[in-house]
Amino acid sequence: MSTPDRPGCRPSPVDHRAAVATETARFVAVVEGADPTTPVPSCPGWTLADLVRHAGSVQRWFSVLLRGRVQEPPRGRDVDLRLPSAADGWADWLADSATEAASAFAATDPDTPMWAWGADPHARFWARRMLFETLLHRVDAELALGIRPEVDRALAVDGVDEFLVDLPHAALFAPEVANLRGADETIRFRSVDGDGDWLVRLRPDGFGVDPAGEGTGPADATVRAAAGDLLLLVYGRLRLDADAIEHTGDQELLTRWFSDSGF
Repeated sequence: MSTPDRPGCRPSPVDHRAAVATETARFVAVVEGADPTTPVPSCPGWTLADLVRHAGSVQRWFSVLLRGRVQEPPRGRDVDLRLPSAADGWADWLADSATEAASAFAATDPDTPMWAWGADPHARFWARRMLFETLLHRVDAELALGIRPEVDRALAVDGVDEFLVDLPHAALFAPEVANLRGADETIRFRSVDGDGDWLVRLRPDGFGVDPAGEGTGPADATVRAAAGDLLLLVYGRLRLDADAIEHTGDQELLTRWFSDSGF
């Protein structure tokens, strides 16, 4: 599935709906047979059971939104989650959540206009968002179990794009985002193993990604990494001082960005 070329968003070669199924299968394989009470350090206070419940609930909730073709912000989250009755049932329940999502995808044209909290008011927004919720929490499960995460490069590039394009719209549930303002200061995020290159501009009235192909000049600060590491960085699963990350320029600006850009 591809997204249209619009300001701040690169066309995506990723089939988000198919990738949800693939990433969920990977997630299921990670947690199957694992102790559900295992702590998840990258999600403080959560266990593996909490992590799986969250990821599967997101899939089921988004599926309800897709089937309803919602046109305005929903007022509640009344979803029959059909939670497992046994502690060892979480992996199967998560697999069933992906089946629910696949059914909703099959019944909904991705170009259907819909309400979305982010930049793209179409059904495809929810498939893309579901994908990266699933992928990041698969990574969380792997980190909790001492498994080194691997992220497909094309997915990682698309995920960084999705994060940066939608972040300006996330203040409703990530209020610190409103602090990301500046005097036309710029941060470049660049993947060293692909075509990912984004210039974020902090303006007095907010911030955003410069349209694709623009903003080719020098930035006030630059962050470079392999696409997978860049994705984990923007989502807080890697620190800026990690060996995999190269950063140059205005360090105060980078500190401010990473202090206020989490969601």
